[in-house]
Amino acid sequence: MSAAFDSMTAQVSVRVPTDLEVVEEAVDVVARHCLLTGLPPRRARFNLRVALCEALSNAIIYGNQMDPAKVVVVEINATDHHVTIRVEDEGNGFDPSAVPEPSLPDDIEATGGRGLYLIRKLVDDVYFNDQGNAICMVLRRA
Repeated sequence: MSAAFDSMTAQVSVRVPTDLEVVEEAVDVVARHCLLTGLPPRRARFNLRVALCEALSNAIIYGNQMDPAKVVVVEINATDHHVTIRVEDEGNGFDPSAVPEPSLPDDIEATGGRGLYLIRKLVDDVYFNDQGNAICMVLRRA
C-alpha cells in the first residue's frame, strides 16, 4: 500500500430500494468500496458482507415493512483506522435492548434476534440511533 493510500478517507452513500432482490447487489457494491479503501479482504468478504446483509434485510423487512415507496440508505465512511457502515431505514425504529439474545437458554427457541446477534459477533462495534431505525457498524482495520 502506498503512503497516499494509507491516509485515504472515503465516503460513499447508497440508496437501496425496499426489495430483498437487490440486497446481494447492494452488499457487493459496498464490499467493493470497502476493499478499495484498504479494509482487509477477509473482513470485507466475510464479516462485512454477512453483517451488512443482515442489517439491510432487517431494514427492508422490519423497518420499511416491505413498503416499496421507502428506501434504505447505506453510508460508508472509511478512515485510516476503521470503516463505518451506517444503515438507516424509514421505519419507526425499535429498541435493540429488547431483542432477545438467541444464544441464552431461555431464548434458544425465539424466532427473532439471530441477525442482530450475528452482526454483533462479526463487527467490532455496533451503535443505534435514539429512534432505533439506524444501525452503525464499525470494522477496525487491524
